[in-house]
Amino acid sequence: MLVRFSRFASLLFFSLVATISLAQESKPNVVMILSDDQAWGDYSFMGHDAIQTPHLDQLARESLTFTRGYVPNSLCRPSLSTIITGLYPHQHGVVGNDPPWEGMSEGRKRPNHTQPEYVKNREAYLSHIDNMKTLPDYLAPLGYRSLQTGKWWEGNYKRGGFSEGMTQGDFTKDGRHGDKGLQIGRTGMEPIDSFLDSCKENDDPFFVWYAPFLPHTPHNPPQRILDKYTSKTDSLPMAKYWAMCEWFDETCGQLFASLDERGLAENTIVIYVTDNGWINELSASRYAPRSKRSPNEGGTRTPIMIKWPGHVTSQMDKETLASSIDLVPTVLAAVGVETDRNLPGINLLDKSKRESRDALFGEIFEHDIQSLDDPAASLRYRWMIQGDWKLILPSSRMQGEKPELYNLKQDPHENREFAAEHPQRVKSMTDAINAWWDAE
Repeated sequence: MLVRFSRFASLLFFSLVATISLAQESKPNVVMILSDDQAWGDYSFMGHDAIQTPHLDQLARESLTFTRGYVPNSLCRPSLSTIITGLYPHQHGVVGNDPPWEGMSEGRKRPNHTQPEYVKNREAYLSHIDNMKTLPDYLAPLGYRSLQTGKWWEGNYKRGGFSEGMTQGDFTKDGRHGDKGLQIGRTGMEPIDSFLDSCKENDDPFFVWYAPFLPHTPHNPPQRILDKYTSKTDSLPMAKYWAMCEWFDETCGQLFASLDERGLAENTIVIYVTDNGWINELSASRYAPRSKRSPNEGGTRTPIMIKWPGHVTSQMDKETLASSIDLVPTVLAAVGVETDRNLPGINLLDKSKRESRDALFGEIFEHDIQSLDDPAASLRYRWMIQGDWKLILPSSRMQGEKPELYNLKQDPHENREFAAEHPQRVKSMTDAINAWWDAE
């Protein structure tokens, strides 16, 4: 009995020491900022000659900033699911915004979101988030608290592994893509401030998902900001959109100030990405072709920024290809969690991994999901970037369309198409896309 007790006491002692040691480790906090419907060039640090984004400009100067960042899918729901899981849409299964409905194949119009039978379909589609392992799920065993704010399509915030959040996800009340969460930024930052106060008081490491409904429509910026832009363009819709970009930037400044005021900034990783691109029409507050929902640069490209004081050297990287699939493995590496081998992305803070990357891939699906469990049924395009070249490969759904090849270095806005002139390059990149698709 004495031997057994001694062994037990020894194990208990070392367990307590390990626990105390773990508690004393200063785990970095993580704040993820996601703009909503913003073009990759619509920041002053990216060279826009009208839009003012002073707070994001400062973040860019203090970050490892990838100007050639991408999201695999240019629609919010699948893109956000990729950001929170590190998986491609065809892997996590969320490929569009709204699930199928009865009579869809016969051309029947999509029912109201709160229609009881359609609510059942929307709730059934949440099986995908229930089967995902999210970033909050990875962080929770390390003692992290996670706060969801802003856009969130996947029902109640708890279904994403968040310990706290704003979105309730009541589909009978049209909790389609964020409900109360969409108030963040537009009506102030109090939920985040209260969360930060609580985490600081309890010395809890935290993850904040800040995905405000900005600069997304409705384009209704404060008049004081709109007044700055109406003289810069003859298009009132464009002036409103530009003002929305600055309003979003202003809220980011409020978030940065909240971290600074609480002494949290030095131990916080701040990550920035856009869910999808946007090119505003001149005549109305809506997106133009070749932007949102498209495989073009106007839909898929975004700056990606990573700030971590004392750990990440600031650099404006204009060559390296980065993707939103990289954000989860980057955070996991930073907090000391072994990266899940099933994740296709890389740790963007690992220079050797960045330099060894050969290509980026992406996929575009229908807005209205064609099948509850078959991603391929909704596929419109697959795309690939390899060096300076980008191939857009239409699916069989896109009848009459042909592959398109662009040289992004010479033509970043994809105005000159080269497929007929480079058939071998089209073939080799098509083979690579098929290999990627089949492997995943």
